[in-house]
Amino acid sequence: MEKILTNAHILTLSCKDQKGLVAAVAGFLFRQDANILEAQQFDDTETGKFFMRVVFDWPVEKSIIQLRADFTASVADPLGMSWRINPRGHRSRVLLLVSKFDHCLADLLYRQRIGELPMDISGIICNHPKEALNVPMMRDIPFHYLPVTRETKAEQEARVREIIEETGTELVVLARYMQILSAEMAAFLTGRCINIHHSFLPGFKGARPYHQAHARGVKMIGASAHYVTGDLDEGPIIVQDVEPITHADTPEMLVQKGRDIERRVLARAVHYHLDDRVLINGAKTVVFTT
Repeated sequence: MEKILTNAHILTLSCKDQKGLVAAVAGFLFRQDANILEAQQFDDTETGKFFMRVVFDWPVEKSIIQLRADFTASVADPLGMSWRINPRGHRSRVLLLVSKFDHCLADLLYRQRIGELPMDISGIICNHPKEALNVPMMRDIPFHYLPVTRETKAEQEARVREIIEETGTELVVLARYMQILSAEMAAFLTGRCINIHHSFLPGFKGARPYHQAHARGVKMIGASAHYVTGDLDEGPIIVQDVEPITHADTPEMLVQKGRDIERRVLARAVHYHLDDRVLINGAKTVVFTT
């Protein structure tokens, strides 16, 4: 992980591509006595949209509230930008949803504990009792057992929304939460809910995906982390990874390898989101990796 500078801030923006965008941003930061540390940009020629991420050092004595107001008035509004400025290393409040498979949950909690993921866990929601999980690191974290059936789904999701609002949760992570969110819930969480899907591509959906893959004799398995939308497992993809397999791998061996892929893919996606590296571009994402 790269070193987090104590007074660094991150500006991310998107807008219609037009001349002078980079100059406008750089000129504004120069006039504010800010020092640009990193700058990345992408011009999507298919959609005509422009995306940018800038890390800058900001004088301690100056007001970030005033900076945001000045940027809005002199740059963002005239150029029609969607944007945000956050302190780098801001510890987002993250709510983790899980079912019986706890490998992704345990991995995220460990990475948070050692400082790899700058987040505070606002709670864990599980649709199974706490005893179904075997994760010692969760003992001091608020745990909510919220069982769900087809008949109680609306009530259960209403309680989830209450917990999100009560705890000031900024990001929801479905760490192998084996429940399909309603269209209303997906809309409520637009751009702030990440899911891990047990496939490199939209294939082998439903139950026992690794057994399906084994039956088809695949030579590569993988996982995809994406933002949740109303279309099941079809949201904008943030991170994908794969691992080769052979004819000698059993379904059980595929499950074991799949767990490893899922852990690292989900952790990387959460890291990119927390570090303001992901901008949604329609059905896709722009991810400014290091």
